[in-house]
Amino acid sequence: MARRPTSIRTPLRAFQSMREEDCADGFQADLRYLEGRDLDLSVRLGAMLAFNALMITIGTHPVSASPGAPLSLDAPSQPVETIASLIGILPLVISSVFVLRAVLIGEEVDGDGLEGEALRQRMLAAYVRSIDGQTRLLGLAVRWTVAGGASTLLVWAWILADKILR
Repeated sequence: MARRPTSIRTPLRAFQSMREEDCADGFQADLRYLEGRDLDLSVRLGAMLAFNALMITIGTHPVSASPGAPLSLDAPSQPVETIASLIGILPLVISSVFVLRAVLIGEEVDGDGLEGEALRQRMLAAYVRSIDGQTRLLGLAVRWTVAGGASTLLVWAWILADKILR
């Protein structure tokens, strides 16, 4: 299995060599390619944030469930399980912070004194840097979401086992 590139630079260079450097519309093609990647990341980040919100809501269910429900907790008589349930959603909150940080990454370009090809290269570099940063943060968010989902399931299994064995 081929390893994914660690930077958008690798696929961008492949795209540039595929379309040849003598293309008059090369910069526009490069920009459209990066904008497509940016849009794809934006959709993924939005989906991840919505998924985290759903998982956090699900993770708080044992604490907020009606008494007598299979996953309900009674904080005074089950303080450890209640605390564990709330701690279990912490990785999901951390994941959401990574997603929000990724969303806030911008393509700041300092083009003072630059023009022509130098300015285009600076702009593409800023785009590449933002896409790489967003990709890295999305990867961290996914890992934290998996950890949060796993911890939520473990706490739920603990709650159910405790109720079954009583």
